[in-house]
Amino acid sequence: MIPVKSFRTALLLLVLPLSSPAALAADRVTGAAFATRSEVIAPHGMAATSHPLATQIALDILRRGGSAVDAAIAANAALGLMEPTGNGIGGDLFAIVWDADSGKLHGLNASGRSPRGLSLEWFIENGHTSIPRYGPLPVSVPGTVDGWFELHGRFGRLPMKEILQPAIDYARNGHPVHQYIQYLWELNVKRLAEFPGFTEQMTIDGRAPQVGELWKNPNLANTLERIANEGRDVFYKGGIARVIGDYLQANGGFLSYADMAAHASTWVEPVSVNYRGYDVWELPPNGQGIAALQILNILERHDVAAMGFGSADYIHLFLEAKKLAFEDRARFYADPAYMDVSVERLLSQEYAAERDALIDMQEAAETFPHGDPTALREGDTIYLTTADRDGNMVSLIQSNYRGMGSGMTPPGLGFVLQDRGELFSLETGHPNAFAPGKRPFHTIIPAFITRDGKPWISFGLMGGDMQPQGHVQIVVNLVDFGMDLQEAGDAPRIYHWGSSEPTGEKMTDGGIVALETGFAFEVIRELVGRGHTIQADIGNFGGYQAIMRHPQYGTWFGASESRKDGQAAGY
Repeated sequence: MIPVKSFRTALLLLVLPLSSPAALAADRVTGAAFATRSEVIAPHGMAATSHPLATQIALDILRRGGSAVDAAIAANAALGLMEPTGNGIGGDLFAIVWDADSGKLHGLNASGRSPRGLSLEWFIENGHTSIPRYGPLPVSVPGTVDGWFELHGRFGRLPMKEILQPAIDYARNGHPVHQYIQYLWELNVKRLAEFPGFTEQMTIDGRAPQVGELWKNPNLANTLERIANEGRDVFYKGGIARVIGDYLQANGGFLSYADMAAHASTWVEPVSVNYRGYDVWELPPNGQGIAALQILNILERHDVAAMGFGSADYIHLFLEAKKLAFEDRARFYADPAYMDVSVERLLSQEYAAERDALIDMQEAAETFPHGDPTALREGDTIYLTTADRDGNMVSLIQSNYRGMGSGMTPPGLGFVLQDRGELFSLETGHPNAFAPGKRPFHTIIPAFITRDGKPWISFGLMGGDMQPQGHVQIVVNLVDFGMDLQEAGDAPRIYHWGSSEPTGEKMTDGGIVALETGFAFEVIRELVGRGHTIQADIGNFGGYQAIMRHPQYGTWFGASESRKDGQAAGY
């Protein structure tokens, strides 16, 4: 018998505009019906970012002899100006770099830490049950600028001044705002206008810029110019750090100049699982990347290809595996210095078998226990990837967390500080509980795929807790369903929310499933019959970019998200 809750949901779906993938097609003569275009293919280099102008900046850097890292930094700097609704130098950064000379992957954790002058006890004593979304309290040290210099110090070729100059020029002279970014900008203005410095620096006379209107940010131009000329220390130990510290101390915050001066990024070893002959790589916590690997370990135990893309069996299996992995995510993922379990155990085949045994293929679980390895919807982000003619590749993700971050905008600097500290738990004894000088749980994750020790695909899919779900769907689309790089991103997506969270929330009702237009109504009906609650959703299915090295020809293939305004281009 179909549960009343789910049956009502099913009735609601009847009035939603449903269409098949074919109905969305542009009558292309090749590729899947849902594909928006072919892959981009080029011989020498490739860039895929969430903004066409940033992609062109990256290509210009590559043409001048810059490395993939140089191009990634240049694009990221431009995106902080062009998409302040998702990223900027007030946020954090993670990257995976394929170094062609050494034939190795390198991981960088450029996330910042909490203020040392703030404590869990302070939150409890002042009546907080969770850390506020906006304002001074969720601000942690912004790690992006240090991340740029760490990457550049190892893998850069061009001087930083040349790399940052395109972003400086656009900030000073202006760039036209795109439709999608304008929509997000308006939302952020409504919720952040109250915070000191935001309206003055991030609006035009109190409003968001309009579509096609030139946006200039001379304060950001000056800040980037100082960074280019004086180096990373001006941001962490010089004048910029002092402005940030003084501003927050004067406006109810705790982050200080000393917190900025103490910051350092961390080089880490990427971790992987083998999925049907392909090694899928993520970074270890404090990020959520290993959730994707845990899900893949469960899926590999089943014949997903035989189930077929869009089938009820595949979607059900994916959802249950996601719920299982997210229970572990909620209980165990944290700053690695505070974790009480091993990543190796979480990613072991033995553990995957234990978790897989909990799945009932005919009934959706309302709750799952977290495992015993010892015996968040919102978030906007940018993801980009670059590749150079020497075979180097970069998978980079960067974010303010919630859109334009905390709203806290230090005077004269032209950027908003992140609100990543919101993702700490206030539960005493939890691995992710707030502590001074601690990295919070992070949602942003870059990814990479190798085969037989050689680079194959650099990719990412931004968007809060959709990210590990999206990573899995991309891998499955490529490996199990034989899609090409663009099709894998264009295919209709599955999004589940309502799982237990590292901030303390518990799943008790199985959560909610959203399916993009393109899944058959018969499949939706079958999922409802298995106990899933289906709801419509818009805008939470993530944003994808990818670059592939052809294993035989050595040429570059690129793909970009059709749901946003990105571009893949090469030369």
